[in-house]
Amino acid sequence: MMNVKKMQLPLQTLSLVVGFMVWVLLSSLMSFIKQDISLTAGQISFVTAVPVILGSVLRVPLGFYTNRFGARGLFLLSLLFLILPVGYLGMANSFTDLILSGLFLGIGGAVFSVGVTSLPKYYPKEKHGFVNGIYGVGNIGTAITSFGAPIIAGMFGWRMAVFTFIIPLLLFAVLNFIWGDRHEPKVQTSLKQQVLGVYRNNKLWFLSFFYFLTFGSFVALTVYLPNFLVSEFQLSEVDAGLRTAGFIALCTLLRPVGGWLGDKFDPFKVLMFVFTGLTISGVLLSFSPTIPLYTIGSLSVALFAGIGNGTIFKLVPLYFTKQAGIVNGIVAAMGGLGGFFPPIILTLVYDINGHYAIGFMALSQFALASLIIIIWMYYTDKLNLSNYIVNNAGQGILVTDENGSITKINRAFERITGYREEEVIGQNPNILSSGQQDPRFYEGMWKQLKEKDIWQGKITNKRKNGELYTQWLSISVLKDAGDNITNYVGVFSEIHE
Repeated sequence: MMNVKKMQLPLQTLSLVVGFMVWVLLSSLMSFIKQDISLTAGQISFVTAVPVILGSVLRVPLGFYTNRFGARGLFLLSLLFLILPVGYLGMANSFTDLILSGLFLGIGGAVFSVGVTSLPKYYPKEKHGFVNGIYGVGNIGTAITSFGAPIIAGMFGWRMAVFTFIIPLLLFAVLNFIWGDRHEPKVQTSLKQQVLGVYRNNKLWFLSFFYFLTFGSFVALTVYLPNFLVSEFQLSEVDAGLRTAGFIALCTLLRPVGGWLGDKFDPFKVLMFVFTGLTISGVLLSFSPTIPLYTIGSLSVALFAGIGNGTIFKLVPLYFTKQAGIVNGIVAAMGGLGGFFPPIILTLVYDINGHYAIGFMALSQFALASLIIIIWMYYTDKLNLSNYIVNNAGQGILVTDENGSITKINRAFERITGYREEEVIGQNPNILSSGQQDPRFYEGMWKQLKEKDIWQGKITNKRKNGELYTQWLSISVLKDAGDNITNYVGVFSEIHE
């Protein structure tokens, strides 16, 4: 059993490689296909983008059903089914044939959500980022096809190049049947329950937006670069394929680095770095008329998108432990859709004004919006954590403004004093006074607060019901950068004689 479990990471990663290999067949071979099948520029953009549709939409149910049935069955069925659209593409003779085959080739991209749902079950939480990053290296399948398919097509024709990809599909379907884990832990929760449990959580949609940008920019440039480099810079098909493969390889190999950084450091800070870099990269691509500058811009996108792709899936199990399957599927689906629209938009923009600057500037603006959101999430999480700590602390806590009016209390304050929050907000702490301390006691307290910004001591106070009790009280003075008092914080615990 242990050997089978250890096999899952390499087996599922290599299965993803094969899925991604067939996912980008159309874009990798488009420069050959358009010589055989007459296509307009708009049709070419649509054909290369259409595999992303099912590759995105099916990620949601595949993530869910992986939790229910396990990765073995999902990979096995998906790889066997992909043989049909690959075979149909090899016999395509029209734009319609290309659309139909491309649509179902999208299943090759949809299998991504299988591994990100299955593999974390085999590893502790502190390794989830790195493990999903390793699995994400399966993206290298797009590089293999982008580089290898044009070479095979140049030697034997593009149809024979397509049929060649049936071999790895059959091979890894058999390997999943033999080595797939039949005893993978299952989650028997209905799809409706899981969706209802997450769809109102804004973190789901923020993570989806982030992955829409990082993985979407990777997919968009993967499907767009081969034909773009040939038509825009007059490169050969093999040269364009080699450059696209380099882009894919860099982005893919940095994915586990992003996962490791998410495990090792604060993933929010890593994503701040990522979105700052993508903002700058988008600006650079907008003003890159030469191949050297365009290369730098594309590789910088690969750098930051690769790190971002690995880091984002560190946050999914962090926020959604029980609904990881459906959330992985939704986030992955949004990432895939992020690769569908850019090629079409870039073509439309070019048809309107003759250049791509506006389209690439949109990448920069989306990245800037993501940077603002992640900064907001970072500080909101810190604030929520602080509020959680205060509300669940064992000691009573009250906070006043500089004038001594109560602005906040916690649950322990209510339990000890008997006062509810709405009864004390805006009141002075002297509502707790028992009359047991004389004026000199308070004079000494305020004198020490002014001199040392802190006072500690034993004091007798009165509950709401009139009962006296003794507490150990610590009062601290909070000041702003100008040394002005902003708040007083009292922390106390009851002393039982």
